[in-house]
Amino acid sequence: MRRALAFSRLQAISRAMSMRSNSPLSPFSSCEISDALIKLGSPNGGHIPDIHMLSPTSTESQLRICAPAYTVQMVLASDKAAPKLSAHFVDTATPGSIIVIDAPPQTKNAVWGGLMTAGAQARDVVGVVISGRCRDLAEHRGAGFPVFARGHSTVGQSPFVRPSEVNVPLLISAQGAGDAPDAFAPVKVEPGDWIIADEDGVVCVPKDIVDQVVELAKKGQEIDAKCMEDIRAGKGVQASFKKYRGS
Repeated sequence: MRRALAFSRLQAISRAMSMRSNSPLSPFSSCEISDALIKLGSPNGGHIPDIHMLSPTSTESQLRICAPAYTVQMVLASDKAAPKLSAHFVDTATPGSIIVIDAPPQTKNAVWGGLMTAGAQARDVVGVVISGRCRDLAEHRGAGFPVFARGHSTVGQSPFVRPSEVNVPLLISAQGAGDAPDAFAPVKVEPGDWIIADEDGVVCVPKDIVDQVVELAKKGQEIDAKCMEDIRAGKGVQASFKKYRGS
């Protein structure tokens, strides 16, 4: 039974990885994508801070997901003015997408659990990125479903928050950033923007600059490969950087 469960988990992970293979961004790590976005003038390299890979486990950390964003805005349950959904957001998620959820920052409850993972897998969703918390970690890991979140909680969604809108722009701020002048600027995630997530973190690429990001990421990857070769040969970090990076 344990061997069968492990095989099922690996199949799920393999499926999640294969579903991002058609994107020109998929050969690049989140770090390489961020470097390219910095060169294009992004103030924070598209990085959504404080969100980490909670599933699969660290032993399967070579996972990288890359797919368009299907966005979900959560609001406090006490907010009676915000719109209400007529269907569960998982049931309307786009196959082949990554669900991106923005929850109110002050909430300590989870907004994603094991039943949602089951529903997402049934719709061929690639993974979920949560500016907020999840629960049922063992279930996500057992299913091999990629979950990236700020943290986890034992407490579920109700009666604290509720989903309000889907496929709307999200503005995700760094945790506790406030108005500090050196804080990361909030990251805007539009529906259909590309999300790249791996063990280093989560990055959003605006859909209209994908080609530019790919071109710069490819150049950066090639330069870093040359630097690595020289550094391993004992030629020094500074000399290698100067030779290939120009600094």
